[in-house]
Amino acid sequence: MTEPKTHTLDVPGAVLHYDVRSDDSSAQPVLLLIGSPMGARGFATLAGHFTDRTVVTYDPRGAERSRRTDAAAESTPDEHADDLHRLISALDAGPVDVFASSGGAVNGLVLVARHSEQVRTLVAHEPPASQELPDREPVLAACDDIHQTYQRSGLGPAMAKFIALVSHEGPIPAGFADRPAPSPADFGLPAEDDGSRDNPLVGQNIISCNYYRHDFDALRAASSRVVMAVGAESTKMIAGRAALVVAERLGTRPVTFAGGHDGFLGGEYGSTGEPDAFAATLREILTD
Repeated sequence: MTEPKTHTLDVPGAVLHYDVRSDDSSAQPVLLLIGSPMGARGFATLAGHFTDRTVVTYDPRGAERSRRTDAAAESTPDEHADDLHRLISALDAGPVDVFASSGGAVNGLVLVARHSEQVRTLVAHEPPASQELPDREPVLAACDDIHQTYQRSGLGPAMAKFIALVSHEGPIPAGFADRPAPSPADFGLPAEDDGSRDNPLVGQNIISCNYYRHDFDALRAASSRVVMAVGAESTKMIAGRAALVVAERLGTRPVTFAGGHDGFLGGEYGSTGEPDAFAATLREILTD
């Protein structure tokens, strides 16, 4: 595998930046590693475990290097799926394998529902598909509150509420959003508002991903193989619980990966999971 080479792709409303680690000798499908709003640099460790094939990473529109060129303030899973469709077309490498995590898994499921001919295998790791949860109402109320907190008070207070929500084990109880707000300082976050409102996680993904309604008929009819993935340490948290429910809706068995929601990280963004074991499980799935 070569060092990553950066490319750009003009799409309606944005310029996408993506990185290609090439292995021209490999006969295996291109492996696309995606998150949302996590960008390419979050997959550096995981990419390093697949040096025997071409690996592509990218920054979703509105995140990191991929800036929007239109006036829209938010990006939707439908837009992200269209971007992925165009990216795979630009690669011109035939059906690809996709590992998609968190919001990227939401976008990956939309991609397969619309363009399954482009995807051989999708491993969808913990999509926050909160509409499918039995406790969807308090979950979505908490998401609304986080978004409103961000617009009103800035990043620190919103992220403190976000961390409290996504780390909660078990169903979210009624009235969760009305509980006293956690202190940003408890999580090492600033309490001061710097006035910016361009954070894609609490500014848009918290609403667009959790509220999205997936087309399960299209997913069940897709030619792609869809594998739902859940972290061993996060099966009781929102994204882990959602992965289990989506697998049930698809009539498939979920696969358990090492670690939690951050299991594949190797120090990126200051977080370290269990990347060696995580990558081994992913390789096993992709070679079945």
